[in-house]
Amino acid sequence: MKAVVLAAGKGTRLRPLTDDKPKGMVEVDGKPILTHCFDQLVDLGADEFVVVVGYLKEKIIDHYGDEYKGVPITYTHQREQKGLAHALLSVREHIDDDFMMILGDNIFNANLQDVVRRQQEDRADAAFLVEEVPWDEASRYGVCDTNNYGEITDVVEKPEDPPSNLVMTGFYTFTPAIFPACELVQPSSRGEYEISEAIDLLIQSGRTIDAIGLDGWRIDVGYPEDRDEAEERLQAAKEEDPEVTASS
Repeated sequence: MKAVVLAAGKGTRLRPLTDDKPKGMVEVDGKPILTHCFDQLVDLGADEFVVVVGYLKEKIIDHYGDEYKGVPITYTHQREQKGLAHALLSVREHIDDDFMMILGDNIFNANLQDVVRRQQEDRADAAFLVEEVPWDEASRYGVCDTNNYGEITDVVEKPEDPPSNLVMTGFYTFTPAIFPACELVQPSSRGEYEISEAIDLLIQSGRTIDAIGLDGWRIDVGYPEDRDEAEERLQAAKEEDPEVTASS
């Protein structure tokens, strides 16, 4: 299964750490966030990386070249950062089957394999990890509602009045059906093409979208203090189990 890695962002909230590098190249526990992502995806059986680059893209391309641990890397360029659905369309010509997608600024120690397994066994049109967060934080994320079967019935991006406290994390699997949905997405109030709207369009068309509860933890490295927290958690995990990696 191919793996799409979104790594085009500027990381303005991470400054000064991103003054001279894209946020995926910010180091956590001695290696770039993207290296953590790549290691996770290798463990999950990725047979090709399709990496979306943008801001200071040469820093990523020069560092990783055309392969990582024997897995070939293809790069696509998102010239303007207009949201995740916009970024995903840049990889369309390289994808012809089910694929994984990870946000290149997230650190996971969680059950990513459960998402891949669900995709392979049930062939849902999308599956992704969801996490319960405090209600007062839910409006920062894409918020989900689910039915009794664990299927997503509604997704709303950063709502003022969240319908639940169940939110999307940064790891997904999709079939190619996501691409026509991304084409139909209109700019949000933020001026971005939101992946949550593309997923909601799939739902409204009767497609199956599965939610898998997060078992473990993840850190969205958006601010310097997030980087510090991710580093502390990884170090603590290694102390508990010297064989632990950021993936699971």
